[in-house]
Amino acid sequence: MSFLTRYAAVKNYLGHHTSSELLEEMNQVVPWRELCALIEPHYPKAGSGRPPIGVERMLRTYFLQQWFNLSDPGVEEALYDSAVATPANVADSAVLPELLHGEQTRVWGDGAYQGQSAVIQQCAPRARDCTQRRCRYKDRVDEVERAKNRNKSRVRSKVEHVFGVLKLKLGFVKVRYRGLKKNAHRLFATCALVNLFMVRKKLLRWAAV
Repeated sequence: MSFLTRYAAVKNYLGHHTSSELLEEMNQVVPWRELCALIEPHYPKAGSGRPPIGVERMLRTYFLQQWFNLSDPGVEEALYDSAVATPANVADSAVLPELLHGEQTRVWGDGAYQGQSAVIQQCAPRARDCTQRRCRYKDRVDEVERAKNRNKSRVRSKVEHVFGVLKLKLGFVKVRYRGLKKNAHRLFATCALVNLFMVRKKLLRWAAV
């Protein structure tokens, strides 16, 4: 059964036209077979108790939950009717080493990452530090540094489109679960779906060739 057939009533439940369009596009661009093959070895196997739900059905249900920001009861109701996460008290700069894979040539960041040149040099030796610099002082404003920060912001603004999709399109504006691990898992899965959404038009064009 296709994704659109299985979840045909989701459109009616959500009550807006774009839901069916999003489902149709994502059904075409998500590599379902490859993802299921990765999950299968780690997925619960049938035993003496209740048999587990099929891998693909569970994966599609989970993605559906992320696309439309549904709670666990919400996604059940919809169906029946039819990327380092940290605690809030951890500073962004504290996880910078985890964000660098070592092959970067430039590292962009807002003021929260200033003063991290040594960390950048250690974790990404070829990278240029392009983080924001302090320009406001008690008695003056460094206009040269301010102008440089504005140029850096023009580059960094491109990343904000990603967060726009994450927050406005997929509704990821607050955590859903108790505990960092579960929320981190949701964040990483949703980020992967954001990536697919951002390039969906290109993938659809390739599929049509």
